[in-house]
Amino acid sequence: MDSIRTPFGGQDMGFNWSDVTQDFWKATEELSCGQLLHDELFGLFEAMSAIEMMDPKMDAGMVSNQTNKQVLNLDQSIKANKIKLKDFTLEEQLGIVDETLSSMVTWFEGHSLAQTVFINLYLHNPSLIGDKTIRVFSLIVLKLIDLIREFVSKANVFEEEDFQPMVYGYQLATDLSDSKASSLMREVEEELSKKVKSLQRAVEKSSESEANRHDVECHRLTSGLYFRIKFFRNLFQTLNTLKKETFSKTNRKLSANFEKQLVEDIEKYLNQCNEAIASWKDTIDCGVKPESSSTSGHRADYPTIIGFEPLVNQRLLPPTFPRYTKMKSRSEALEFTLQLLHRLRRVSKVYECSSYESALEFFNDFSQNIPSSCVLSRSILQVLYLPQPCLVFGVTHMAQVVRESCKQFIKPPSLTTKSVQINSNPNAKELLENFFQRAVRPMASLTQICGHNRARQREKLAQILEELTALQDEADKVDNYLNALTQKSDPQTSHLGYYSTWVLYHILRVMTQYLLSGFELELYSPHEYQYIFWYLYEFLYGWIVSTLNRASNLILEQEAIADQIQQQLKGKSKKFRIKKRKQRPHYQHILIYQSLQHLNNGFYKAICGFKLDNKLPVPQSALNSEQLRYEHRFMPFRSIIAPPPVPYHQFKDMTSNVWQQTSGELYLMSCKSFQQTKALLETITDPKQEVSSYIKIAKTNFVVMKLLLSGHQMDSQKCPEFDFSVNPYFPLISIYKK
Repeated sequence: MDSIRTPFGGQDMGFNWSDVTQDFWKATEELSCGQLLHDELFGLFEAMSAIEMMDPKMDAGMVSNQTNKQVLNLDQSIKANKIKLKDFTLEEQLGIVDETLSSMVTWFEGHSLAQTVFINLYLHNPSLIGDKTIRVFSLIVLKLIDLIREFVSKANVFEEEDFQPMVYGYQLATDLSDSKASSLMREVEEELSKKVKSLQRAVEKSSESEANRHDVECHRLTSGLYFRIKFFRNLFQTLNTLKKETFSKTNRKLSANFEKQLVEDIEKYLNQCNEAIASWKDTIDCGVKPESSSTSGHRADYPTIIGFEPLVNQRLLPPTFPRYTKMKSRSEALEFTLQLLHRLRRVSKVYECSSYESALEFFNDFSQNIPSSCVLSRSILQVLYLPQPCLVFGVTHMAQVVRESCKQFIKPPSLTTKSVQINSNPNAKELLENFFQRAVRPMASLTQICGHNRARQREKLAQILEELTALQDEADKVDNYLNALTQKSDPQTSHLGYYSTWVLYHILRVMTQYLLSGFELELYSPHEYQYIFWYLYEFLYGWIVSTLNRASNLILEQEAIADQIQQQLKGKSKKFRIKKRKQRPHYQHILIYQSLQHLNNGFYKAICGFKLDNKLPVPQSALNSEQLRYEHRFMPFRSIIAPPPVPYHQFKDMTSNVWQQTSGELYLMSCKSFQQTKALLETITDPKQEVSSYIKIAKTNFVVMKLLLSGHQMDSQKCPEFDFSVNPYFPLISIYKK
């Protein structure tokens, strides 16, 4: 047996290879043409996942063999005198800090630590570094990595493409306490502050000379290093403060003072981070940069300054097709960091959410933030809201929060009145308790889904519909059981439809969010907009409005009964004034959803008009039929009981009369719908940014439809353009000349 020993990086790896080529070809002679070898441990899945060894395109380990440069780790670099451990220049210190931040930001985008942060050799063993500033900085970076991994792992809202938590055996300074790390950073910061002040005095005393210019530059660089250290210390203290409050194992009482103090501390640290970055920007180009010649044998998008070796961890990567890693530039890393600070400041506002509905709305708004939120900020938000399983803010059980949410939404008699028949019936009380315990999982999942990236959210929304459907079936049983009890009460009341209406509302919102996310993710072709907007207009928004009206009527009915009982208790001789509501329950939500219903109707009629004018080409392939696309888009709705899914043949029957209209008539109907949308939304006082975007879309599209009605561009066969820059779900329609 032939033996081959393969050297790598100046070391004899000691691999013994055996040539089996001839044996392999001989074995293949037993197979006929077209046959494949199948084994229990090596099937089609394994064959598709296999890689071709020694192929640079597939084998990650071969990247190391594409350069003639010797790849050295930290110990080898020290022995070869290829790396500094002390006596760094200010430019070198600035460059090391800047490149480390760039590698951390690249790690946040889903790349591995081995290809990003740990190409910095100083992080492999900071105790060997003689320079105090770089040594302490390296330790705090390791502590930050550990903190970030803890937050992301605890929240568990990341996928493989979002975050890579594997540390490849590297130590993250776990033996160094958080308080000791903070004190070390503060020591370095104070030393640099003294140097800055000393240099400032020297600059003020010296005259215009060569020495003065040197002092000015030295003062500028030292100030830049000081603000970098200050930033990392405050960032560490921000995350460490959040960790102490959310990772506590004992229950604590969440008071207004606690919330205020926590938010104030976070705000203080983040403000100092912002101040440091503002000064950091002034010296962003002062750090040492890789020379053009140093990229020989390396990818040009990797940092190759002192202490950084892009290929040092290549052998630690799995032998699969390597993910292309491009390091963020220093300016891009700073911009990302500024956005991260803004998101962390916004995350602390979650303590202002006093109800489940407000929290869910906050999660949705945060998730939709553009530029999209990073995995760290999304994870911290999840951990702040549910630091322990099923405990909101670590205090209130999720079942109680969900119970209160249902009470606020529809005010069921079993939760708002002291019914003797229900309170004295242990079976009824147990049934209610079990129902809300059962509702905890899907309701908590709705907030957790918002923590995932936008593409994964759509996938998980389809899955949560099955759980909500099962909860809806249980809600019907609870309503029927409680209704049988309340029918025996005095006065006689009905309990039908309360809990089922509440669950139905959440199902409709999930269905709507699922369809709308397809626009944001650019999954639909323009010719598919017809049945998407139709489904939203004809069914989902119509059902939501109907559900909210029903909830509103049931609330008013319960309030009327309560007023009647109070009037009887007061007695006929005493005056009794019935309190009148200032506004109908859910009035504003009903108004917004009615306007969205009109908005979607406007889009639907406009798309149909474009198709009649042959301005939206439709694929003719038999394998790309409208029915196949329709059934694929609405497949997750098949398991839902209410609202019942609309099959394709029913959609065709319900929309057949549209094609009997002319394009001009459709444009007119679309124009009226956009006008109705605008009129309804403009009645809202102090509208949010989202509502303002709806108004702008309705106004613009109203003008476009008026132009089409006047005959503008009627001879043009140019496809209309749909611009989603104002709102990710509803486009601005634009028409152009040929």
